[in-house]
Amino acid sequence: MSVPRDIQKYTSRYSVDTRWHIVSGSLDGIDNAVVIPALAESDHLFTTLASLSKNPRTELARTLVLCVINNGTPDRTAAGDFADNQETLKTLRGLISSDRSGLRIGYVDASSPGLEMPDKTAGVGLARKIGMDLALGVFDYQNACSKLIFCPDADTLVEDNYLSAVRQYFEKKKVTASVIAFAHREAGRADEQAAICCYELFLRYYVLGLRYAGSSYAFHSIGSTMACTAGAYVTVRGMNTRRAGEDFYFLDKLAKTGTIGRITATAVHPSPRASGRVPFGTGKRIIRFIGGGENEYTLYNPRSFAVLKEWLDHMSSCSETDPEVILAHAGEIHPSLAGFLRGRRFSAAWPRLVENSGDQAHLRSHFSRWFDGFETFKLIRHLSSNGLPSVDMFTALKGLMEEMKGKKLPVDVVPGSVPPLQDQMEILEYLRGVEDSGQHP
Repeated sequence: MSVPRDIQKYTSRYSVDTRWHIVSGSLDGIDNAVVIPALAESDHLFTTLASLSKNPRTELARTLVLCVINNGTPDRTAAGDFADNQETLKTLRGLISSDRSGLRIGYVDASSPGLEMPDKTAGVGLARKIGMDLALGVFDYQNACSKLIFCPDADTLVEDNYLSAVRQYFEKKKVTASVIAFAHREAGRADEQAAICCYELFLRYYVLGLRYAGSSYAFHSIGSTMACTAGAYVTVRGMNTRRAGEDFYFLDKLAKTGTIGRITATAVHPSPRASGRVPFGTGKRIIRFIGGGENEYTLYNPRSFAVLKEWLDHMSSCSETDPEVILAHAGEIHPSLAGFLRGRRFSAAWPRLVENSGDQAHLRSHFSRWFDGFETFKLIRHLSSNGLPSVDMFTALKGLMEEMKGKKLPVDVVPGSVPPLQDQMEILEYLRGVEDSGQHP
């Protein structure tokens, strides 16, 4: 099997420790790798595998479902988590030997003594990297089709066209990375349902705000929605090893090499469960909401996205070489914008961008890479603390919808109030539809 040179280069320089390896049956003819990190997930992983098994047989026949069973060293891992992982490994060995699952299953043991992840980097980022790195070595590169890496979580359910819809999108659009539409599953308790609804409203508001502003980074950074080609993966030197936020930084890097596509012909359905395993994200927000320690029904000021839009619109055609002139204009857009840019050393960065750009198109590209998704997020946060404070959730949603070509929420909202949960869910479904239909600037 002839492995492409870029894959070989990545593997020799950046791939994970050779102590980890894939345990599986035959690895012939693999074009898809579904990499699932799992830490103490025996209650959820096999339900996720069952949802995958409902996909078309033609896609399953060329798909390796690779479960990365992981934990840190014994002094950093709860005994119950380690025991759960060992039981999961035992079950996976049985599925591989019996071949009754309908899936081509493989696993990586990053749990057992001597194979644990090092405490310094143990976490979901390294677990994803282990699986994605190892997947590069099993693809059938003699088959000319794209080699795709999928990234669902162990508690994420997928639809029965998940594999086929993603592949069709990649082959039709010729993209190298994409995010898949998502909708959290309903929770079993009313307070958890209110929590996940509130959190998803927050997520969708932020991305819709970025889309309204015309940002190149207007996509959800949710690990279970990610998919990319093997080529794109190695171009950005693979997955990072962050314990949380690995998805944000990975997609941020991918967005600098090409457009992040959005697949709406299928969807993934993350769990709404509470979890304190990572310092932020879905599980943590659910815990915080239920704890009631702060008002969760607030969002960034809609005016922040209007400021961002004016700034991006100006920079899309800016040929000014003097950064002070640009900063003066930024101050006219909003004083806090100019203050933020000065703090980010725009005066030093801009001349370098101009010098390294042969034409206007290259300058736009270089600026977009400098003012990336993380810088965008920091600007929105800065504006929130400097002149454009957060407002109540449903006032903000109404305001953003009105900015987006006069759209209107499906239910009336009273400023400063929290609508009944049923109305909140109706608003959430509406926002999902706005995203999925492309009804935005």
